[in-house]
Amino acid sequence: MTRKFCPDEYPVTLFIDGNELATFQLTKADLDDWAIGYLYSEGIINGPSDLKRLTIDEDHGRILVEMNNEFDAEEFSQKQKTFTAGCGKGVTFFSMTDVKKFPKITTNRTVNLSYLLKKRHEFAQNSPLYLETGGMHGACIVDSDGNIIVREDIGRHNAVDKVLGYAVREGLDPKSLILLTTGRVSYEMLSKAARFGIGLIGTRTAATKQAVQLANFLQIEVVGYIRGKMATVYTSQGKVLNDVSKVAGERP
Repeated sequence: MTRKFCPDEYPVTLFIDGNELATFQLTKADLDDWAIGYLYSEGIINGPSDLKRLTIDEDHGRILVEMNNEFDAEEFSQKQKTFTAGCGKGVTFFSMTDVKKFPKITTNRTVNLSYLLKKRHEFAQNSPLYLETGGMHGACIVDSDGNIIVREDIGRHNAVDKVLGYAVREGLDPKSLILLTTGRVSYEMLSKAARFGIGLIGTRTAATKQAVQLANFLQIEVVGYIRGKMATVYTSQGKVLNDVSKVAGERP
């Protein structure tokens, strides 16, 4: 298979009320969703109503955010930064201790493992940037009716922020959603889903020990290596029913 395109890296500087927050390397797609998802994931906003205006200035590589309430840039800059694992030097302002203070996830939704495998396949088939370049991460939410929404980016964190931004913007009920990602689920990736209130996360690759510990604490189910007829259930929250014979056993 010959791919005609290379993955896109696009530097974008995020401004909040005229204050430069940082410059991020993104893929030039769904930047409005990314901005909302990032701001929400980092606790800067609690929902779209906190935003007065969001402007995407692609010509100058800027995203301009105006808040309804005053943003204290100096106070925010003093928050402790944690550099994330992989995908360049991503930064989160939530530590493991901070995330443990999030509300525990209460949802009664359960799914069969075969359903996750099916949705992971649909996700892969509906990732056009990956199919074009072979070098993209993706994130996908699955609603209670089985509908999927996919967002893609060169960074796994960015892709998750994009799809969560869509969910926040549309006011979706997090308890009804499943989050699927192509990237490793590390603690900061887990924290993004936990902040929104999603109780089930699946990935085609691994989850870190810290993410699994945090997931068990917050009552989130984490399933890794969702490929073909195989998967690894890392947690024991009872949200995934094993109806597939070739599934790896649960891990502590």
